[in-house]
Amino acid sequence: MSWIDRVRQSIPFIAKRETPDNLWHKCRECGQMIFVKEYEENLNVCPKCDHHGRIGPKARFEQLFDGGRYQQLPTPAVREDPLKFRDSKRYTDRIKAARADTAEPDALLNARGTIAGKPAIVGVQDFKFMGGSMGLAVGAAFVAGARAAISDNCPYIIFTAAGGARMQEGILSLMQMPKTTVAIAQLREAGLPYIVVMTDPTTGGVTASYAMLGDVQIAEPGALIGFAGQRVIESTIREKLPEGFQRAEYLLDHGMLDMVVHRRDLPETLGRLVNYLEPARTA
Repeated sequence: MSWIDRVRQSIPFIAKRETPDNLWHKCRECGQMIFVKEYEENLNVCPKCDHHGRIGPKARFEQLFDGGRYQQLPTPAVREDPLKFRDSKRYTDRIKAARADTAEPDALLNARGTIAGKPAIVGVQDFKFMGGSMGLAVGAAFVAGARAAISDNCPYIIFTAAGGARMQEGILSLMQMPKTTVAIAQLREAGLPYIVVMTDPTTGGVTASYAMLGDVQIAEPGALIGFAGQRVIESTIREKLPEGFQRAEYLLDHGMLDMVVHRRDLPETLGRLVNYLEPARTA
């Protein structure tokens, strides 16, 4: 044994402390590192730059409903792979991976509860589930949410977050656009409010259908909202688009939105809107 080995073995090394990798969150906008606990206590909004992070349905329900209490509605059963689609992976494998990652059956969940004491049905899309893409399951869940609102005689509030139609379902995905539009028409025939809250990002076929048909159009600050991507539009019209194009504040200034509301103010704002718009209730 060399003298180097003898010296090395005689030194009392301290075991390396393991630091959990879930203690910090890096803001996608400003790059600041934030304690996860502080970030979650701030409703997943960056305390440094006010960037609104993406959140899933359960976190949204807990933030929105009175006391964080709600009843999740059953998810309608649909054919999961109607086209037997396969690209680099089988579509069924992609669905299984998304379910394992999110613990959700698909990209849209509905829940029943009260907001500022007023009953409401709320649907939330999760961008983490295959980009929040709209397929048969999302269309069926939207219709189920609208029918639940009609049954309860209360508003239907939808939080959108999607990259558009689900390519693996082809034309069947695009068929969800008129399907959801009919459900909105049924809400209006029943005299019930339909309120849309667009979150980052809301694009593609979702923007071209139920995201833009609300009685009141709301967005979170900085949300990306549009149909086609900015580069696609620029290459088509061969012009440079304005700064902030397709962001919530730009769309508000140009009449496509009614208001841009900070996440902490959403429960109060939605409660006030529901109070204004809800139908008269008979005793």
